[in-house]
Amino acid sequence: PIPDIDNATVWRVFAELIPFLAIVIMTVIFWFVDRKKTKLHLTQRPVYSSVLGGTVGLSWLGISVGILLFTGSARIEGTNHISMLWILSAFINTIMQEMLVRGYLYQMIKRNYNVVAATVVSTMLFTFAHGGAFEAGILPVLNVLTMSLFMTAVLEYTNSLIAPIIVHFLWNSVGAIILGGVSLAEDYPHLFNMTFGGNQLLSGGIYKIEGSVVVFVLNVIMIIGFIMAKKKKNIA
Repeated sequence: PIPDIDNATVWRVFAELIPFLAIVIMTVIFWFVDRKKTKLHLTQRPVYSSVLGGTVGLSWLGISVGILLFTGSARIEGTNHISMLWILSAFINTIMQEMLVRGYLYQMIKRNYNVVAATVVSTMLFTFAHGGAFEAGILPVLNVLTMSLFMTAVLEYTNSLIAPIIVHFLWNSVGAIILGGVSLAEDYPHLFNMTFGGNQLLSGGIYKIEGSVVVFVLNVIMIIGFIMAKKKKNIA
C-alpha cells in the first residue's frame, strides 16, 4: 500500500519505490533458492557500462528528437516548473522494470534454455507491461517490442544490467520529464511543452515520439548494430 501523501511528487516516489523494493526482495529470494546458480549480471564493469549506456541513450533519443524537430514534425512551445524528484521517481521505475524483465528471470531462462527463449519471454513481458500501446496501434506496439529487443541486445553485449537501465532511464527522464515527448504515468509532468503535427507516421501524432516510424527504424538499426558488435566481440 502507498502512504496517503498530499504531495503528488513524494507520492510518486513511494509509488515507484514500493514495487522496486518488491522486485529486489523477490530477486534475492529466488537467487538464494536457486543456490546462486544464475548469474545476475547486475553491476559488471560499472564505469564502462555507464558510459556506454549514457552515450547510446543520448544518441538514440537525440537522433529521434532531432529528426522530428528538423522536419517540423515536433515543436517546443513554452516551459513549466517541475521538481527534480520526478527524475528520481523515473530512475527507480526504470531500475524496477529492467530488473523485472532482464534481471533474474531473463538470466534463469537463458541458463536453463537459451538466449532466444529468454529474449522471447522478456520481450513479451515488457510489451504486455506497456499494454497502453495496444490501444494506440501497430506502430507504437512495434516500437515497444523493438525497444525491448534493443535493451536486450545492449544487455547481451555488455553483460551488465547497468547499460540498459541507463539507456531506458534517459529515454524516460529526458524524453518524458524534460521534453514531454514520451508517455509515462499520467501524473508525470514535463519541463518543455512539445507538440507534434504533420504526417502522423513521422510525428507519432497524439502518441508522440513513441508512435513515430523514426523510433522504429532507429530501434532496428540499434538492434542490428549491437548483435553484430556482439558477434565480433565473441570472435575476437
